[in-house]
Amino acid sequence: MLRLLGFPDPRRHPAMVTGIGIDALGSGLFLPVSVLYFLSTTPVSMADVGLALSISGLAAIPLVLLSGALVDRFGPKRLMLAANLVQALGYAAYVAADSMAAIVVVSALTTVGMSAFWSSYSPMVAAATEPGEREVWFGFLGALRNIGFAIGGLAAGVAVQIGTPAAFRALVLINAASFLLAYAVLLRVPTGGPVPVDSRTPRERGGWARLLADRPYLLLVSANASYALCVLTLNVAIPVYALRTLGVSGWVTGALFTFNTVLVGLGQGLVVRAMDGHRRHRIVGLGQGMYAASFVALAAAAALPAEVTAGAVFLAVAIYTLGELLGGPVLTAAAVEAAPANLRGRYLAAYQLSWSLATILAPAAYLWLLERGRFLLWAALIAVATAGAVLASAAARRLPAASARVTSTTSA
Repeated sequence: MLRLLGFPDPRRHPAMVTGIGIDALGSGLFLPVSVLYFLSTTPVSMADVGLALSISGLAAIPLVLLSGALVDRFGPKRLMLAANLVQALGYAAYVAADSMAAIVVVSALTTVGMSAFWSSYSPMVAAATEPGEREVWFGFLGALRNIGFAIGGLAAGVAVQIGTPAAFRALVLINAASFLLAYAVLLRVPTGGPVPVDSRTPRERGGWARLLADRPYLLLVSANASYALCVLTLNVAIPVYALRTLGVSGWVTGALFTFNTVLVGLGQGLVVRAMDGHRRHRIVGLGQGMYAASFVALAAAAALPAEVTAGAVFLAVAIYTLGELLGGPVLTAAAVEAAPANLRGRYLAAYQLSWSLATILAPAAYLWLLERGRFLLWAALIAVATAGAVLASAAARRLPAASARVTSTTSA
């Protein structure tokens, strides 16, 4: 079945696939109710819960950079294992949180663990796989995480339906246990450690200064920031726009996430196979074009009759999802292969930082634009998508990994 969907054989890396799948299930179980948890189990107000989570989110910025240096020094596997233990401890501590200060502390702890996980994720996958097959594996693992989020989200709905503090506490403790189980499985992943000092090439010497001087790579990071800002529209802008501006039924906003998840889960492998032989930067440009087209469709939906508006939004999300499927694996594979081996942690930390900054910027910027006109947001996002295509093309002129051809083969 997986072969028919264009995915690689998971038996080649069973521990990595199983561990990341368990992580996704646990995260999918809790992330949909992360705010509801504190509202249901503590006396803290909604505004203070939101402020506490924002404060802890800001803590991720310097930690992403620190995690990159730790990957280079100790190797990605060790950091990912530590990330799982930190998250297990953090989520277990949620049950003791009963004040705004306590929420800041426990959520900051889980943010530390999550930052370490994402800083080690791409380097670990890169260490376990070979050049020429990385789009396939990044695509597969991304689809696996989406499916895990979807299944976990359905289970989370049960706790929301029950609605008692005990149900929410049970949910967070199951999530904590999932990180311990993922830790036990990931211990078996056979990845290498840091590159020995005496084997470094001239380009591999140095640290953050080497990265900051690598302008072609920073162009690629900037292209990913554009991609990330486009990805976040489904979480931030589209539900609010559909509900408040277009006036669609409430069930539509929830169904859009499920629709996107199913398309990613079933389509990612097939899309990667279809990329085979095409230049990476052109695939990124096509993906950004799909994002721009989806934003045009969303803006146009405001002028359609009410009876077809919901259908138009689903069509726009389908086009949006194609942009997501095209850009994600290619950008990640290019970022991995363009990084010097012994500085991969720092380089991919900068790549991950583009996601963190986009996550902080998107909610405030998108809602501010939406308040000032139904078309202003989509015009701005079309410009962002276009900039991403231009930046990817510029990076490709100076960065071989960004202009390389996609290969969808996997070694036996």
